[in-house]
Amino acid sequence: MSQAKVPVWVNVGLIPFINIVLAFLVSGLVFVAIGQNPIEAAGYLVYGAFGYDEGIGYTLYYATNFIFTGLAVSVAFKAGLFNIGGEGQAYIGGLGVGLVCLSLDHSMPFIVIMPLAIIAAALFGAAWAYVPAYLQARRGSHIVITTIMFNFIASSLMVYLMVNWLKEKTGMAPNSRTFEENAWMPYLHNMLTPLGIDIGDSPLNGAFILALVCCVLVWVLIWHTRWGYQLRTLGTNPTAAKYAGIDTAKVTIWVMLISGGLAGFVGINEIMGVNHSLLLNFTAGYGFAGIAVSLMGRNHPIGIVLAAILFGALYQGGAELAFEIPSITPEVVVVIQGLVILFCGALEHMFKGRIEGFFIRRAATQEK
Repeated sequence: MSQAKVPVWVNVGLIPFINIVLAFLVSGLVFVAIGQNPIEAAGYLVYGAFGYDEGIGYTLYYATNFIFTGLAVSVAFKAGLFNIGGEGQAYIGGLGVGLVCLSLDHSMPFIVIMPLAIIAAALFGAAWAYVPAYLQARRGSHIVITTIMFNFIASSLMVYLMVNWLKEKTGMAPNSRTFEENAWMPYLHNMLTPLGIDIGDSPLNGAFILALVCCVLVWVLIWHTRWGYQLRTLGTNPTAAKYAGIDTAKVTIWVMLISGGLAGFVGINEIMGVNHSLLLNFTAGYGFAGIAVSLMGRNHPIGIVLAAILFGALYQGGAELAFEIPSITPEVVVVIQGLVILFCGALEHMFKGRIEGFFIRRAATQEK
């Protein structure tokens, strides 16, 4: 009996769905343990994420960041590289966006600033991923260790720059001045309201469209280009890739550059789209959560979008839940997120063998 007889939708859809259901069932037990009604809590969570226009806007705003970081992890993972540095790459990408906006907002229109900010986000994020990539490709350093350490270096670098160079002179907080409005990414509620689509006064902005475009470009790159074939070959069998004449060191470097550039786009959403100033800690853990988003989405752009929306719903719905039931602290919401990651990541194979075995036996029976 061959593994190929298992329908694709089983691994892509059914097994992740079962894992998510199990995660929420266990989450229900957590609510029972703290004396809360899990049905009532689930209702508030779903309502907060999807029950009204502004909630949907916030859910998609959070999902935008998860799409960028999920794609970043996915591209690297397809090449057999585990990029843990999305947090630092997003941080430095945001620095690039902030520098462009601070330099040009007094002299250039939005139509000029926007493409330059996007390029800066990609270049700064890619540049921060280059050193770990080079060390992995040319010196044999482990990509996981170097990318983790570069997260801490990025954090320290941003503190130094914000405190000593970029802080607004008249303020005490380590923030830059607010950008002029011509350096703001347009809010989607301003763009969609004339079309009769209402998403409330949410921070969802044009970066969401950029995220969807990135999904399409990643799909084309990985599955419909010669570069994508080299990338997937390296991830599947590095020895075979070398025998096929693929320069594995070169592929490692350019894959990590793309991965870092994708993570850097978080700066477009956060710095240019929402905060409108350069500030500390705007990444808020999106780089690390992107690992779970990528794993849940099976490293495919469509799956990543769905997983990103789920995590966005947990963020937004969790805030609504904590507001409506004060005894449920934000830490409880983090527990729910952790359970989703646990069941969809570490425990994803718990029922996989039984489910696949069922479909294999079913297929064999139908062939007789």
